[in-house]
Amino acid sequence: MTKEFAPDLSVKLGRLHLKNPVSVCSGTFGYGEEFSDFYNPSELGALVTKSVTLEERAGNPPPRIVETPSGILNSIGIQNVGVKRFLEEKVPFLQTLKTVRIVSVAGSTQEEYVEVVKMLEGTKGIDAVEINISCPNVKEGGMSFGVSAGSAAALTAAVRRATAMPLIVKLSPNVTDIVEIARAVVDAGAEILSLVNTFRAIAIDIKTRKPALGAVTGGLSGPAIKPLALFHIFQIALKMDVPVIGMGGIMTGDDALEFVFAGAHAVAVGTANFIDPFTPLRIIEHLKEYCRLNNVLKFTSLIGEAKKQIG
Repeated sequence: MTKEFAPDLSVKLGRLHLKNPVSVCSGTFGYGEEFSDFYNPSELGALVTKSVTLEERAGNPPPRIVETPSGILNSIGIQNVGVKRFLEEKVPFLQTLKTVRIVSVAGSTQEEYVEVVKMLEGTKGIDAVEINISCPNVKEGGMSFGVSAGSAAALTAAVRRATAMPLIVKLSPNVTDIVEIARAVVDAGAEILSLVNTFRAIAIDIKTRKPALGAVTGGLSGPAIKPLALFHIFQIALKMDVPVIGMGGIMTGDDALEFVFAGAHAVAVGTANFIDPFTPLRIIEHLKEYCRLNNVLKFTSLIGEAKKQIG
């Protein structure tokens, strides 16, 4: 290979075309502008905002984040400015970016999800919506929609009727059969899946002898969940043909490659953003170098390698 060899990192997720396969997890990158002091988010393959709800939300009581071995527990409670302020205050920055912009949407009821999506419809600077049916840190809505195929499909179908934008559904690992739910939402109109969200968990403060989080339980993320996340993605790759954005403990370029080999078409970086905001850029460079060293012209040829290897 010559020095001029430049691998093609672009990927296609349904109707979305990403210049590279690296994104960020909702809730770990703010609305994008918060990280612009470090680098231009346009360098990412896609940017996913924190989840937006119909009304402004204050979130859960503190403490909201607790460090655990090889991970963190969070219980933010979908704190956000609400869709009206989001459109007025946050979208103008998104409109300046030259990358795929995905808005995460959450709600307490099906009607709230639909209303938010309708308000986002046709807005310049928004390329797709991701329906968060997997947050374990709210009392109503969130994960309650994602733990059964019936409720997940009903919500997906309602949102599908409300928007012409590409529709992503974010799945919870806190279920008995993630493939069943994945099939249900795809049949209902989801074009892309993102998984996995955090695992429901708890930590105890031995000094106070009570739960360390103000909301008692939270969602576990970070390296500790990577093998579990890979398992869920591999299961879907074995049984379905649908674009997947993989996430769950991705800290390095090698981690990202594992997800791609498991069947993910793109990856999203979450917890690592809190440790080193440049992690997504380092992963992009690592993927480029891996392709160069292994004479891989098109990154997409690597997707699902583990499945191919076992026949």
